[in-house]
Amino acid sequence: MGAYDEWVWEYRGYRADEEGVRETLCALGNGVFGVRAAVPGEGSGAGHYRGTYAAGCYSSTSVRVEGRTVRCEAMVNLPDWLWVRLRPIGENGAEEPWLSVDATELLQYRQALDLRKGVLSRLIRYQDRRRRRTRVEQRILLSMDDPALALVRVRITAENWRGSLQVESSVDGTVTNSQVDRYEAFGNQYLTDIRSGHRPGDGIVVVACRPAGSRVSIAVAAATRLLGPGDAGLASVRTEHPVAPGLRRPSTLIHVPVEPGRTVDLAKTVALLTSSTCPPGRLTERAVTRVASAPDPVELTARHEAAWREVWHRSPRPSPVVAKQGYRLHLFHLLQTLSPHRAGLDAGFPARGLHGEEYQGRVFWDELFTVPWLSRHWPPTARALLDYRYRRLPAARAAAAETGLDGALYPWQSAASGSEATVPAVLNPLSQRWIADHSALQRHVNSAIAYSIHQYTRLSGDDEYLHGRGAEMITEMARMWASAAAPHFDGHRYHIVGIMGPDEYHDAYPDSAPGLRDNAYTNMTAAWALSHAHRLWNGLPPPRREQLAEQLSMEPDEPDRWLTISRRMYIPFHDDVISQFDGYGQLAEFDWEGYRAHHSDLRRLDRILEREGDHPNRYKLSKQADTLMLGYLFRPDELTGLLRRLGYCVDEGIWQRTVDYYLPRTTHGSTLSLAVHAHVLSDLGHPAAETFTRRALRADLDGTDRTGTSYGVHLGAMAAALRLATELRPRPE
Repeated sequence: MGAYDEWVWEYRGYRADEEGVRETLCALGNGVFGVRAAVPGEGSGAGHYRGTYAAGCYSSTSVRVEGRTVRCEAMVNLPDWLWVRLRPIGENGAEEPWLSVDATELLQYRQALDLRKGVLSRLIRYQDRRRRRTRVEQRILLSMDDPALALVRVRITAENWRGSLQVESSVDGTVTNSQVDRYEAFGNQYLTDIRSGHRPGDGIVVVACRPAGSRVSIAVAAATRLLGPGDAGLASVRTEHPVAPGLRRPSTLIHVPVEPGRTVDLAKTVALLTSSTCPPGRLTERAVTRVASAPDPVELTARHEAAWREVWHRSPRPSPVVAKQGYRLHLFHLLQTLSPHRAGLDAGFPARGLHGEEYQGRVFWDELFTVPWLSRHWPPTARALLDYRYRRLPAARAAAAETGLDGALYPWQSAASGSEATVPAVLNPLSQRWIADHSALQRHVNSAIAYSIHQYTRLSGDDEYLHGRGAEMITEMARMWASAAAPHFDGHRYHIVGIMGPDEYHDAYPDSAPGLRDNAYTNMTAAWALSHAHRLWNGLPPPRREQLAEQLSMEPDEPDRWLTISRRMYIPFHDDVISQFDGYGQLAEFDWEGYRAHHSDLRRLDRILEREGDHPNRYKLSKQADTLMLGYLFRPDELTGLLRRLGYCVDEGIWQRTVDYYLPRTTHGSTLSLAVHAHVLSDLGHPAAETFTRRALRADLDGTDRTGTSYGVHLGAMAAALRLATELRPRPE
C-alpha cells in the first residue's frame, strides 16, 4: 500500500502475485453490473482475470461429472469492455510488441481506487526494448448515475520519442468462465449465440450474446474517440474497424502520431444492457443508441460522482474506534453490489458479490447478514432481496413436495431458477479427488430467510410487506418445519433429522449415511420461526388470514401445531453445554497440537483430512460458527429465554460455557466465522473479542490470498463486519 488516505485504496508498484487480490478489492460496480479491476488489454492468465458480471445473470448447463449428469447454474462472465492496449509503430510501419505490465519494463506503477467517487485510476510508465518511455494514465468507472453506462479514459504521453502509436479498443466476446480451476469439469463456455459488428460512420462496435440455457439477451457496445482540441498534429489520425464473419472481438484501431510531451486523450464510452433490465426487442440497437446518445466523458463522470456523493451521504458513520479506510472499503463493496439500482432487479445476494467466480456466483444465506443494515438505510434494496426469494416460492414449494414435506423448502444454493443449485460433488484441490457434497441438507436457510423478513419489517415498519408477501413466505416455511419435525415426535419432544448445520464439516455420523439428528442451531431457529409464524398469523387482519388460509389450503389447527412444536423442540446437550448436534459429545477429540506442528494453516482442515483418508465427521471440531451462530441472532439473555421456553432448566452461565467450549475447536474456515465470533465474544465481554474484531475487519484486505479473495470478496462477511464497525464502542480506561 502507498501513502495513507482514508478515502483512497492504493497500491504502488506492480506485483504479479497480488494481482488477483487487487483486481477484487479494486473492483467497480453499480448494483446492476460489476467489473474486476483487471489491467485493460491484459489477457486472462498469469495473475490477471477479466470479469464483468450482471446481477442475477446465470447460465444453466448440463455436464457429466464423475459418471453422472450434473446441472450447473453459474453467474456468467460477460464480454470484456475494458480492453484497451497500445504499442509504438516502428520505422517503416513495422508492428512492435504491445505494451504490457508483465512483458515491458515498468518505470512506475500506481493503482488507486477512489472510494468517495467510485473511480479506479492507474498511472503506468513503460520503457520498451528501444528505451522509449510511454506514460499511460487510466480512469475507469461504472456509472452509479446510469447503470447501463461505463467509461474508460486513457491519456497517453510519449515522454522521449516521436513516431506513431497504435491503440486497439475492443469488446471481447471470447471470454470464458475459467477463474476457478476446480470448476473446470463444469465447463467454461457459458456465452452462446455470439454476434458482433460495428456501425459505420461513428465507429461503435458491439457484441450481442446470451448465457447458455437462458433466455436473457446481452448487448455490449462501445465507442472509442480521441478527445481534446483539434490539434493540427492529429490531422493524420487513422481509425479502422476490422470486421470479419464470426469475429467475436470487434475492435477500433486508432493510429495516431506522437511526439515528446504531447498527450493523446482517448475516451471509451460503453453501454451494457441485458433483457432483464430493459425490453428484449432490438437489444443490440438499443445498446448502440445508448452509446451514441451518452453524455460526454466529463458530464458522464460528473453525474457518476454526484450519485456516489448521495450514496455516501445516506450511509452510516463508523465507530470512532474503527479504521475509517477499511470500513469505507467494506461499505463501498457492499453498496456497489447492493446499490439503490438493485431495488428494481430480480437478483439475490451473491456470496462473493459481483467480483469473481467463487461459488459460481450463487446465493446462499448471506442476506441474513445484510438485511438488518439495509433495512435501516436502504429499505427498498432490502425488500428487493426478499422479493428474490418470494419469486422463487413456487420452486421452494416444489422442493418441499419432492422431499415429502409441506410448505416451502428453500435451497441452500440458489441461482436463477430457484431450484437447488448445489452440485453433488466437489473437487478437493489438495488430493485432486472428487468428494460428495451434501451441503444441500442445510435446511436452516429457511430460518435465515424468515429471520430476514422479520428484521426487515421490524426495522422498516413495512407492515404491508409483512402482511402480504412476508406472511405467505413465513407461513410456508413454518409448514415445512412442522412437517419435518412432527413425524419424529417421541411422545415428549420433536426432532429434526437428516440435516446439516452451518458448520459444514459434519454431514453424517462416522461411517454412516448422510444427515445428522437435531442440529442445535437448526432446531432452535426452527422453533423460533414456528413461534414467530404463530404470532404473525394471529396478528394478521382477519380478511388477510382468511384469504391466505384459502390460498394455501390450510387446516384450521395448523397454527396451533406450530406453537406446540415450537415449545417442545429437542435441543441436545453434553458436558453442561449445548451440543452442536445430537451425538456430538461422543465424537473423538482432535489432535490440534499434533496437526499444528505439521500444518501452518488448518482453516480447511476438511481438505487436509480427506487427503489423508480421514474425515471431520469423526471429531469434535467445526469449520465455522455453528452453535455459536445462535449468539449472532440472539442476545445471551434471549438465548437463555428461548431454552427455558422450550422447557430446559438452564442457568445463566450456559451460554458462556458453550462459547468457551467451541472457541478452541473452530478452524474459521469461513471468513464469516470471524465476524460472528467477534459479535458473540463482544456481547460476553470476552477478552478475545478485540482480536476477532481486528481479524474480521481485515479478512479480505491483506495482500496475500489466504482466504481466496482473488475469486471475489466475502460480501456476507463484509456485511457482518460492518455491523461490528458501527456498533463497537471505545473500551473504558
